[in-house]
Amino acid sequence: MTHAKNFTTLFLIALVLSAFTLPACAEQETEQGRLGIEHLFSLGAVSEPRVSPDGVWIAYTVTHQDLEEDESRSRVWMVSLNGGEAVALTSDSESSWNPRWSPDGRYLAFLSARDDGPAQVWSLYRGGGEAVQLTDTAQAVDEFQWSPDASRLLLVLQDASEEELARKEQGEDYEEKTPKPWVIDRKQFKTDYVGYLDRRRTHVYVLDIRLKELLQVTDGDYDDSQATWSPDGRLIAFTSNRTSDPDGNYNTDIWVVAANGEGDPVRVTENPGPDAEPAWSPDGTFIAHTATTDLEAMLYATSHLAVSDASGQGTQLLTREIDRMVFSPRVASDGKAVWFLLEDAGEQHLARIALEDKKLDRIVRGEDVVQSFSFLNDDLITLAVSRPHAPAEIFTWSGGQLEQRSKVNQDVLQGLELGRVQKIRFASKDGTEIESFVVTPPGFRKGATYPVIMDIHGGPQSQYDYGFNFDAQLYAANGYLVVLPNPRGSTGYGQAFCLAIWQDWGGPDYDDVMAAIDTVIDKGWADPERMAVTGWSYGGILTNHVITKTSRFKAAATGASATLYVVNYAHDMYQRWWDQELGYPWEAEARERYERISPFNHVDKVTTPTLILGGEKDWNVPIINSEQLYLALKKLGVETELVVYPGEFHGGFAPSNRKDLAERYLGWFGKYLEVD
Repeated sequence: MTHAKNFTTLFLIALVLSAFTLPACAEQETEQGRLGIEHLFSLGAVSEPRVSPDGVWIAYTVTHQDLEEDESRSRVWMVSLNGGEAVALTSDSESSWNPRWSPDGRYLAFLSARDDGPAQVWSLYRGGGEAVQLTDTAQAVDEFQWSPDASRLLLVLQDASEEELARKEQGEDYEEKTPKPWVIDRKQFKTDYVGYLDRRRTHVYVLDIRLKELLQVTDGDYDDSQATWSPDGRLIAFTSNRTSDPDGNYNTDIWVVAANGEGDPVRVTENPGPDAEPAWSPDGTFIAHTATTDLEAMLYATSHLAVSDASGQGTQLLTREIDRMVFSPRVASDGKAVWFLLEDAGEQHLARIALEDKKLDRIVRGEDVVQSFSFLNDDLITLAVSRPHAPAEIFTWSGGQLEQRSKVNQDVLQGLELGRVQKIRFASKDGTEIESFVVTPPGFRKGATYPVIMDIHGGPQSQYDYGFNFDAQLYAANGYLVVLPNPRGSTGYGQAFCLAIWQDWGGPDYDDVMAAIDTVIDKGWADPERMAVTGWSYGGILTNHVITKTSRFKAAATGASATLYVVNYAHDMYQRWWDQELGYPWEAEARERYERISPFNHVDKVTTPTLILGGEKDWNVPIINSEQLYLALKKLGVETELVVYPGEFHGGFAPSNRKDLAERYLGWFGKYLEVD
C-alpha cells in the first residue's frame, strides 16, 4: 500500500523489492545462461543523468547492492557524448549521488555521506583534484541546487535535532545518551523509514559558497521541498502545504520567496489539491508544475500538467483532456512548450506539449521506458531509459535520434537468455478491457504449458510497464510463466479506471487479475494445476483477497500486506487516506466499510499454502497485519510461514535480506508447484 505518484512528498516503494525466494538454508543453482539471484548484486541501477553546460559530458549515478558489505552503495560516473569508456568520479568506498553541474561547467557537485556523518554537498573541479566539501551542517542535506551565477547553493534542510547539534559541536567527544521520549501533538505523527515525528520541519536555505554564510529563507510549522532558483537568481520557488491544518489534507501549493529572505512567501497556486514539482520558464514569468484538481477522487485522481503565472495571477491546465498521470515538468528553452514524463497504458513516455495550441508530441515511447530526464536545450536531452531486457542506461535524444551512452550492465547481461516480454489485452468479468504483461520462460515452446506466477503490483496507484523487471525475469529463468497484470486501481489508464476500486478493494481488481489468469490458460500457456499468486504492499493486500475468494492457486506469498484494515488506523502513516476513503472507524457506517472489504473477515475460507513476509519497522503497512494473518492461518490448519526481517522498513532491504527474500520465494513456489 503506497500513495499515488501525484503525492510527491511520498514515494512509491511497493516495487522496490526486486528479488524473490528458496528456504533460507537452500542454495539456488542457476542454469547456465539464465538469470540468477547472484546477478542482482552485479547489476547497477542507473539514474540522475545530467549533461554538462558545454554539452560534452553526462554525469550520472550508479547504485549497486554490495552483498559482502551488506549495503547499497552509489557512485557518480561520467561519460562523453562522443562515446568512449565511462569514468568513475567518486570512490566506491563512500556512497555519492545526485550529481549537479555548476552553470559555468567548472564544477560538479554531488551529495555524499562521509566519515559516518550526514549527507553533505561536495564538489569536484573539472580540471582535476580531490573533492571539496561545500556544506557543513549538523543535519543531512535533503536537496541542493546551484544558483544561476554559481556563487550560492540552494539547500533544503530539516531542522536539526538536539542529538545532531550535539554530535556536531562535540565531534569525537560525543557520546550517545538514552533517547528522550517522543512527545506527540501532531495528527501526522509517524512515517515509514523515520518512525515517530516531532515538530522539526524542512525549510529552504541559501549558502554563500565563498563566505560560507548560511541564510534560512523559509520557516514556520510547515515542510518545504522541491526548491528551485528563478533564472535571475532573485527568487526561489518551492512546494509546501501552508494551510491551517497541513496534517489534515494534501493541499500543497507552489510558493515563491525572495532568495535574500526578505518578505513573506507568495502563494502562486490556488488549487485546493496538490500542486508540486515547480519548474521556471526561461524568462521567469511563469512556472510549470503538476496539479491534482479532483478533491473527491484525491487518492486516485489524475495529476495534470499546469502552468501558473509566477506572481500568482492564474493557472492553466494543459493535459486535462489527456487523462493520464504526468511527472517531472521542464520548460523548453524557448519557453513555448513543456517537457514531461507521461504514463500511458503500460508505457512511460518523454512527451512535450506546446503552450499555444496544446499540441502533444510523444517523443520517446513504446518499449523505451523513460525513468528520468534532463536537458541542456531542446536539441540535447539526456535520459535514463529502461527496456524489457535491460535495466536503465543513459541515453541522449538529439536530432530525433535516441542513442545509448552508458553500458553499465552490458557485461552482466551478456550471454544471458532472458524471458520474452509481451503485453496482452483481455476483457474482465464486466467487459472492461484490461492489460497485462506476460514474461515467458527462456526456451518457451508453443503448445507446452508452464507453471505460472501472477505477481500483483503495489500502490495500487502505479502500473507495470515495459521496463526491466528483475523479479519477473528471475521467475522466468526458473521455468515459470509470469503474469504482471494492471488491474483497476492502476494508473496509466485514466482516472475512472483508477477510481474503480474506491471503497471496494478486492472487488473489480480481483475480477481483473483472475481474468488475466484465465487468459493465459485459454491461450494454452499456463498449467491451471500449477499456479501461484504473490505481491508486495497493495499487491500483497490483493493477494490476500485472492486467497480468501478462490482455491485455484497452489501457493501464495504475501508481502507487507494488510488484512484487518481497522487495525491500521492510527498505527500506520495513512491517517489522511483512511479518513477520506473509508471514514472514521468509530462511526457505524464507516466501520461497516472497513469490515466489508477486509480480507481477514473471510480468512476461514483460505486453503492456499501462504508465505507471509514483512519488515519489522514498516510503518507503511505495519507487520501487525502479517502477524494476524499468520496466526489465523496457523490456527485454521493452513500451511503457512511468517518471515520478519529485523530492522527493515517497507522496502529497500539490505542485500543479505534481499537475497534471502529471493531464495525464500523460489523455494516456496517450487515446493507447492512441484518445480525442480
